[in-house]
Amino acid sequence: MTEIRFSSMPSEEAEAYRAGAPDANGQKPETHISNGSGVPCRHCLQDVGKDEPYLILAYRPFPNAQPYAEIGPIFLHAKPCTRNPETAEIPAMFQRRESSLIKGYNAEDRIVYGTGQIVPTKDMDAAAARILAREDVRYIHVRSSLNNCFSCRIDRA
Repeated sequence: MTEIRFSSMPSEEAEAYRAGAPDANGQKPETHISNGSGVPCRHCLQDVGKDEPYLILAYRPFPNAQPYAEIGPIFLHAKPCTRNPETAEIPAMFQRRESSLIKGYNAEDRIVYGTGQIVPTKDMDAAAARILAREDVRYIHVRSSLNNCFSCRIDRA
């Protein structure tokens, strides 16, 4: 079976947004206060605690703008947090979700048709390993199955 590795938003990107860098739409990230429910940070892959500040921004987790470079809203702790360690284990944040959308991308950062699927959390690692076993797939994005927001990336280990 193909070995996999989950990785969150790179620290350099999170730090830039916290410093006021424009998001994928060219706007400054918005600051809000968490009610303690449903605000998962894409850097530490933990929920933002009640009454803690967080950022909302448009995120494009691709190196260049192109037709397949999806942009969507994400949350990020407004204060520094520790990046989730790269791991072969499904991050704890996903254990509270029933399912996620996963999609494979090729070396040109384009969706590989036929790889997109909504998978139960318990099956995410096995489904990702099957997709990454394909020679035409370079990496996978995990997205919310309800809102299509980017969550994290999966690569071969």
